[in-house]
Amino acid sequence: MRHALVFGATGQIGFPLLGLLRNDGWRVTALSRSEQSDEPGLEWLRGELPTAKGLPARVDAIFSCGPLDGFASWYAKAPIETSRVIAFGSTSVDVKRGSADAAERDVARRLREGEELVFATAAQRGATATLLRPTLIYGAGRDATLTRIAQLASRWGRFPLPRGATGLRQPVHADDLAAAAFACASTAATQGNTYALPGGETLTYRDMVARVLASLTPPPTLIELPSPMFNAALFLAQLTGRATGLGEAAVRRMRSDLTFDIGPAQRDFGYAPRAFRPRAQMFQPRSDES
Repeated sequence: MRHALVFGATGQIGFPLLGLLRNDGWRVTALSRSEQSDEPGLEWLRGELPTAKGLPARVDAIFSCGPLDGFASWYAKAPIETSRVIAFGSTSVDVKRGSADAAERDVARRLREGEELVFATAAQRGATATLLRPTLIYGAGRDATLTRIAQLASRWGRFPLPRGATGLRQPVHADDLAAAAFACASTAATQGNTYALPGGETLTYRDMVARVLASLTPPPTLIELPSPMFNAALFLAQLTGRATGLGEAAVRRMRSDLTFDIGPAQRDFGYAPRAFRPRAQMFQPRSDES
């Protein structure tokens, strides 16, 4: 029986990945910060990187579905033996590299350094690694973009956007990302490679937000404001703490195309993500998440 070690197992990607592995007959050891109940074929360990205790000495594959930089640092020092590593990063490694926001540039730097460290460590140990870079994640109520938009719009009954928010996006469902990681584990062609994982549909930022709002009950109103008016509204929202995490760089990206080539993932492991058809429950966290 193959044995997998899964980090980020209670998260939006890790949780559906557990089901895929168990259904395929894998024995799974998973790490959680909170107490979880063991099930047949699934052992939970309580802790977090880098200080987690009781981890197995050897597994057939490691899946990292949490922060890449923390996993990379742990993997470089951990004595664990494995022949296969699949880790999630983000397309932010490219998108935010040239950002005017220093904090965003730091995110891109840490992602790139994490990727490089995972590949280097795997090579030193005779293992193979695959790095996966999702775009905008949705579907489990845990993301910081679309779920945040849904929450704010539901609270306000409306949601403002600057006019011209026509930059292209490819939102990707968390379940499709879990399926991608699962497929990579048994596909030799993915070894040593990095893949962008966009969703199955390309649409404008405005249309993406409009679909999110239309999925809610009652559907909030989308309001498009001239840039000066939107900037003033955003400034007031930031002052009152209602727009934390939404800076000038993020607003400028609403007008920029952030699209990625799905071709390599389709070719190498049959990646086939769904079109963007949001439903209200996709923006609500599972009741059992911790």
